[in-house]
Amino acid sequence: MATAYLALGSNLGDRRASLDAALAALRASPGVRVLAVSDFLETEPVGGPPGQGPYLNGAAAIETDLGPQALLAECKRIEKSLGRREGPRWGPRVVDLDILFYGALVLDTPDLSIPHPRLRERRFVLAPLAEIAPDLRDPVTGRTVRELLAQLGD
Repeated sequence: MATAYLALGSNLGDRRASLDAALAALRASPGVRVLAVSDFLETEPVGGPPGQGPYLNGAAAIETDLGPQALLAECKRIEKSLGRREGPRWGPRVVDLDILFYGALVLDTPDLSIPHPRLRERRFVLAPLAEIAPDLRDPVTGRTVRELLAQLGD
């Protein structure tokens, strides 16, 4: 079993209901146990097409016996089941599930990078993650999530 951390986001439709449905789907996934979920924070979109509505963002800690690629496939399956469609990069979405960390694994493949390559730059990822795992260490930098968040400043 591995402990993994996921980012959750939504900026279309009933955002809270979409995130709750994603968490329910994770809880129902074979080989996945949800350990902790942060509060949801409303944030402005970063990048992507102009005119998007604000996001609700959160983080979840899970325990899983799925390997990283299988976990990615499960996240994609959940997104699709909840109505996510392909669109512009960083565009609006019903639900978005990203793998932030998977144990101490460092992985870089064409379809999956762990740790998530932009997590260190994104307050909307680090703030919810710091709520549930402030002392989690980034295996690349050696810094804790709390330290990564603090170095972003205001």
